[in-house]
Amino acid sequence: YFINPLVSVALGVIFLGERMRFSQWIAIGIAAVGVLYLTISYGAPPLIALTLALTFGAYGLIKKTTSLNALEGLSLETSILFVPTVGYLLYLGAIGRNSFGPHDLHTSLLLACAGAATALPLLFFAAGARRIPLYMVGVLQYIAPTLQFILGAFVYNEPFTTQRLIGFAFIWCALLLYTLEGLVWRRRIAAPHVARPAATQQ
Repeated sequence: YFINPLVSVALGVIFLGERMRFSQWIAIGIAAVGVLYLTISYGAPPLIALTLALTFGAYGLIKKTTSLNALEGLSLETSILFVPTVGYLLYLGAIGRNSFGPHDLHTSLLLACAGAATALPLLFFAAGARRIPLYMVGVLQYIAPTLQFILGAFVYNEPFTTQRLIGFAFIWCALLLYTLEGLVWRRRIAAPHVARPAATQQ
């Protein structure tokens, strides 16, 4: 979740020719330092994290460039995965490890609701990816791990080490800088449009 936003930014700049302002580059650099620190403190190459970041980053790039709308794209993805998913469920049932079925209605309902809860954010992601630059999608993706941190630390009382605090501090500073820079930039753009009608009235 921390590496994926950086991958999205890189893909947007490399493949889509998106340009970022200097302050945005600084924010991305600060976030990259935080991610690098967390990676080093982990003590081993984050192979799974890199794989997830690269695949989901590519997923975002495809969503950005495809001609299908959000609902059409998600329907196509679901259709492609339907057959292998059913086959895997049948295999789990054959070896007695399937938790989805009439024998455990409570778990089956939870799994079905989890599918719906997953589909809705994917629809929003696909719709949003077509409307904003991919590098902005990447920066916004830092919201999810931040919320997970809050849940883990304050709701589930999971241990929070000094190393994680340092890494998060870099990322939060980057998000704050990126947000403030965006607000200042929008005000600068809006200022001439506000001043022009006033000058016309005079």
